[in-house]
Amino acid sequence: MNQGNWLAQQFEANRGHLRGVAYRMLGSLSEADDAVQETWLRLSRSDAGDIQNLSGWLTTVVARICLDMLRSRSSRAEEPLETHLGAVENKPAGRDPEQETLLADSVGVALLVVLDRLNPDERLAFVLHDVFAVPFDEIAAILNRTPEAARQLASRARRRVQARESDAGANLSGPNLASPNLSQPNLARPNLAEQRRVVDAFLAALKSGNIEGLVAVLDPDVQVHIDEAAGHPGAPREIRGARNWAKGAVTFSQMAKFAQAALVDGSVGVIFAREGKLSRVLRFTFADGKIVQADIMADPAKLRELELAVL
Repeated sequence: MNQGNWLAQQFEANRGHLRGVAYRMLGSLSEADDAVQETWLRLSRSDAGDIQNLSGWLTTVVARICLDMLRSRSSRAEEPLETHLGAVENKPAGRDPEQETLLADSVGVALLVVLDRLNPDERLAFVLHDVFAVPFDEIAAILNRTPEAARQLASRARRRVQARESDAGANLSGPNLASPNLSQPNLARPNLAEQRRVVDAFLAALKSGNIEGLVAVLDPDVQVHIDEAAGHPGAPREIRGARNWAKGAVTFSQMAKFAQAALVDGSVGVIFAREGKLSRVLRFTFADGKIVQADIMADPAKLRELELAVL
């Protein structure tokens, strides 16, 4: 076997790993595939005989390519969220949206959304170390920083990505934690596990179009507030009553396949993100094991202000 064929075989053996790194770095299957292809081109132009650890070399190269792509995004003054949403609806020919949806589900929609909020260096440090166990000295070389600085970047990213119940606190003064119009005696904030149970049941019912399942987790007098971007023109911006909301909500069961539970401003909510691009958020208020208030938001400015984390 000549060296060219051997190199191609070795690259193919690493392609899945490289694609996984690039997809988590970039959040886009087409961009990830572009990064992997560029990695192959650089390998084919290199002197492979001097490479001691080919897998490590390829990981370093694809990471550097992704870092450059992320920094290029940032230098374009951060494309507004509307641009990303438009791109989802106007996919280039040849892309497979079903494949990208499956890939996003396997990685975790919420993780992709939160990673998208990190700066490029934080994202690289977190993805390489926490997801792929790359040592900090190798990450430092890619970022042109010290290993300690790389460690701090990963730590800072980890705090932003991961949801911990202790971080959520027990503050009842926040606007999303207690509805001012409720008179129920038990307004103590439920723990995240209880909230997650309710939201998982909500999502299961939503995805299956089960009206009774939705009603079961909603307070009978639930209040739903819908921002202008999330509602249809001329439609009401407020809905009251569990059955009233449930009947309308099940019509979005197809959209719900892009939904996942996440921490939203300190409580468990739902994010909708097709191909990792955030499009809508449901922020909930809970009392007595039920959802008593829901804020449905799709306005890009509001979505950027939300504190999101992975459960």
